This record gives sequence, structure tokens and C-alpha cells, in this order.
Amino acid sequence: MPKKQLIGVVTSDKMDKSRRVEIDRLVKHPKYGKYIKGRTVCHIHDEANESKVGDTVEIIECPPRSKTKRWDLVRVISKSRQVDIAAMRAASKSTEAESNSKS
Repeated sequence: MPKKQLIGVVTSDKMDKSRRVEIDRLVKHPKYGKYIKGRTVCHIHDEANESKVGDTVEIIECPPRSKTKRWDLVRVISKSRQVDIAAMRAASKSTEAESNSKS
């Protein structure tokens, strides 16, 4: 039987070589027919620490690596476009301070 391959979004990268990936899905209610949002959480092994929070990744099943990790990272499909606001503000303040000190 072939291994499952899924696409999800990284929601946590606080661990070394491990990531938490959420896979969103819509499930139709059997009686009422309304679509309900659901999600599956997978813990994956990322040997090179190449994925970050917000990245869309492709994962594949593997033999258990630990109590919770049963998936491997195949590739990073798209990088996150989230911007760190605090870092941008700190950079702009430092450039303003440099320009003020020069004049």
C-alpha cells in the first residue's frame, strides 16, 4: 500500500528538527448537510530545520520516530509571507536614529 502524502501549514517550529503541521478540511454533517471545519494535527520530522511557522509543506507517512512523530517532511511548497512587525519597527527606529545622529 502506498504511503499517504498530505499538504498542510506549519503552526509551530519551537522544537529542534520537529514541526507541528495542521491540515484543514471540510466535513459534511451527515444529517443536516452543513459543512463543518475540521483540522488534523501531525507532528513531523524536519531534519534540516528548513520550515518555519506559516510555511505550506508536503509531508509523507513514515515509521514512528517518537511517541507523536509519524510523518516526514518532503518539501516546503511555499514560504510564509508573514512579516515580523516588531523587527520592522526596531529596524526603522535604528535607521531613524542613525539619520538623526548624522544631521
